[in-house]
Amino acid sequence: MLQNLNKYHIILASNSPRRRELMSGLGIDFEVKVLPDIEESYPSELPVTEIAQYIAKEKADAYRQMMKENDLIITADTIVVLDGEVMGKPADAAEAVSMLHKLSGHVHQVITGVCLTTCEGQRQFSVTTDVTFKKLSDEEINYYVSTYRPFDKAGAYGIQEWIGYIGVTGLHGSYFNVMGLPIQRIYQELTSF
Repeated sequence: MLQNLNKYHIILASNSPRRRELMSGLGIDFEVKVLPDIEESYPSELPVTEIAQYIAKEKADAYRQMMKENDLIITADTIVVLDGEVMGKPADAAEAVSMLHKLSGHVHQVITGVCLTTCEGQRQFSVTTDVTFKKLSDEEINYYVSTYRPFDKAGAYGIQEWIGYIGVTGLHGSYFNVMGLPIQRIYQELTSF
């Protein structure tokens, strides 16, 4: 499968171990390459549904200067949205606890934007998944934050961790998107590359 990619040197531009794991599942060769200190800001007037895709493109553009002719760079960004409020990565334990209190007992959206970049052009898309959390107790939230320290995760949680096991009661869309990479859609896009 995906023999059409043999001419490309595929680069996953992400520090995320979850994204590496998901890309590995496709059975294709790729390299992880990460530039430090890439800006992850966005214009304040940007619609919430476009933020993750915008940041994924900004990340991709940061790699353009170092691209070789056969490179195919994959960048991504994930945000959590509750009632129009964007939740990125928490700065500390207090913010993580606050985010989980807000998500508790509600349905929120996880949006991952992806950008596939070659010297010839770019493809961009985003995938949205609805996630339902049960009402979490203070004890459950505090245990999760102190034990798992989810400071590198949008919305302060990883669905593949303890909080996902005990807290997620519903999912509409891609589970892997919530992990941080809509791998089914990436596969679909790569097959037509």
